[in-house]
Amino acid sequence: MSHETSLADLLHQPVRWRVVQALIGRSLTTGQLAELLPEVPTTTLYRHVGVLVKAGVLLVVEERRVRGAVERTYELNTAAADSDNATLDRDRLRTMFTVFIAGLAADFDRYLDRGDPDPVRDGVGFRQAALWLSDEEFEQFQARLTEAFEPFVEHRDAPGRTRRILSTTFIPDP
Repeated sequence: MSHETSLADLLHQPVRWRVVQALIGRSLTTGQLAELLPEVPTTTLYRHVGVLVKAGVLLVVEERRVRGAVERTYELNTAAADSDNATLDRDRLRTMFTVFIAGLAADFDRYLDRGDPDPVRDGVGFRQAALWLSDEEFEQFQARLTEAFEPFVEHRDAPGRTRRILSTTFIPDP
């Protein structure tokens, strides 16, 4: 990713944010992205996917010929997000968090707009908890969370599975 444009700057654009959200934990073609984002005009979607590829946020993981055109399959480049974190200043961190929160709000709005939201049936939940932990205890907590998620992270789309987005935030309380 170029140093002139941060990940936060790139994802401040709503279509790009939605493309990245759609690709969490899966590989998709532009056609599949278009099905997931029907309100986004096709030319707009292709343009934003191109911006994300050029910036190194998305990787082309497969190419195949379909009716004389090349169909590309994309995945998130998780290394791009990790490298961007090394150069964060206060303003960029604030922007990234704002984009994260806006994305959560948009995801929740899409859930509510689906028709018949039922938080109990759908497994929707959001909570905050205060944990009093030493740095060592916090490391142990994070390791146990990772250990709990590991068996499930590699699951792919299959009959009977619903894609669920898990978002976590850790903020030290002053």
